[in-house]
Amino acid sequence: MKVRIKKSNAEVTTPEYQTPGSAGCDVSSAEELWIKAGKTAMVRTGIFLEVPEGYECQCRPRSGLAARHGVTILNSPGTIDSDFRGEMKVLLLNVSDHDFFIEKGMRIAQFVFAAVKQAEFEVVDELSETNRGSGGWGSTGV
Repeated sequence: MKVRIKKSNAEVTTPEYQTPGSAGCDVSSAEELWIKAGKTAMVRTGIFLEVPEGYECQCRPRSGLAARHGVTILNSPGTIDSDFRGEMKVLLLNVSDHDFFIEKGMRIAQFVFAAVKQAEFEVVDELSETNRGSGGWGSTGV
């Protein structure tokens, strides 16, 4: 699959897979900023994507930032639709007790591309029966 990318300037880092088996490609910050403890920040990446029709781009947290610094993505996974052409921004949340500094070029998220299919909805009076039925959270055991 080819994804067309436009950069806001030559210094912007192109998303990159770190290993041949990586599902997600790392995305970097195009700016420097502080995220205060307990606060969020919309971080610019300086990249614009043309996601192919029939696919989405999921924006997911980087495990190292979350584990070491308590910095994650608030709306995870974020979905970037195939018809969006604006700048990719990452909504980071600092759940730690310390302010965190985002450096320009720091890897702040990962993008995973996935096929999507839109549903066709059919309104009915009844749904089919299952063993689980309407059992919700925790209904299948621990």
